[in-house]
Amino acid sequence: MTVKTYLVGGSVRDELLGLPVQDRDHVVVGATPERMIADGFRPVGADFPVFLHPRTHEEYALARTERKTAPGYKGFVFHADANVTLEEDLARRDLTINAMARGEDGKLVDPHGGEKDLRAGVLRHVSDAFAEDPVRILRVARFAARFGFVIAPETVELMKRMVQSGEADALVPERVWQELSRGLMEKDPYRVVGVLRECGGLARILPEVDRTLVPDKLAARLDRAVHHGYGLAVRFALLVLDVPVDGIEALSRRLNTPNDCRDLARVAALERDEVRRRDLDAEATLSLLERCDAFRRSDRLERLIEVAECDVPGDDAPRRSLQAALKAARDVDAGAAAKEHPDDIRGAVRRARLAAIASLQPPAGF
Repeated sequence: MTVKTYLVGGSVRDELLGLPVQDRDHVVVGATPERMIADGFRPVGADFPVFLHPRTHEEYALARTERKTAPGYKGFVFHADANVTLEEDLARRDLTINAMARGEDGKLVDPHGGEKDLRAGVLRHVSDAFAEDPVRILRVARFAARFGFVIAPETVELMKRMVQSGEADALVPERVWQELSRGLMEKDPYRVVGVLRECGGLARILPEVDRTLVPDKLAARLDRAVHHGYGLAVRFALLVLDVPVDGIEALSRRLNTPNDCRDLARVAALERDEVRRRDLDAEATLSLLERCDAFRRSDRLERLIEVAECDVPGDDAPRRSLQAALKAARDVDAGAAAKEHPDDIRGAVRRARLAAIASLQPPAGF
């Protein structure tokens, strides 16, 4: 049997869109694992045969089909052998724009109209098998955030049925966070939230956000974060800024959120009002810096200010004031304060920091 290799999925899609191709995935038709190993490929797939090219280290997967056997995204049995065709492999993929291939001769293989949907800016599922994998709900939301495409009405309806049937309840935290975090870093991160809410998935996957969501407000916050190029921790904090602190903690535990995202979100919610105040005296300023752990984690204060700026834009006075206060307090000679008051070192250092911050603030009445 003749062995043929095709570029598939995202690399074909991005090439047609004129975007840089980051990862090149390949499907091999007509080969066996033994043949791949004999040709120098290194096997890496745990669930199905995937191999690394001996020189380029790009992934080459044997063409395969899949069969649903249990709820959730892990409930599949995969079948790969030399008789599986390219068309059978493409039919198992999620969206038409991801179900295209390009042969070694340059010919585009597009059995589901993916190129047409790309031109029209439409996200459309390939087949009803889409409903067998709940992660695809999150992927559609992420692709909507990335490309700004509309979702075909029949795909929205299918996603709604998936949520109503309880399929989305089988999502595991690691996959939810993986897709959510990637979606938040796309060019229109609010689309992730909007798509999930439209299909009913937000209430099942992120109920804390669903209960407190004000769409226009959150969209504006996230747009500002994108405009300034702020990172994932800031964008996550903005996503949950209206959620009560106990809800943020519950959501973070459930999704195994990274510590930097969890901690910033919690502090931002707790200090939301204080960090924007223009009338903080020296004591209130120092207490805020201490609660934010700014002396050990000055980067956290910067991220906190970025959250505040996206929440209520247009006033950089609090940023300048807090940055100046932190610098002045950190410049205090702690050793000298300790020598003067060896029996109360902590108190002495704190009093010196208070004095340094107070020296920056204008006298009352000015």
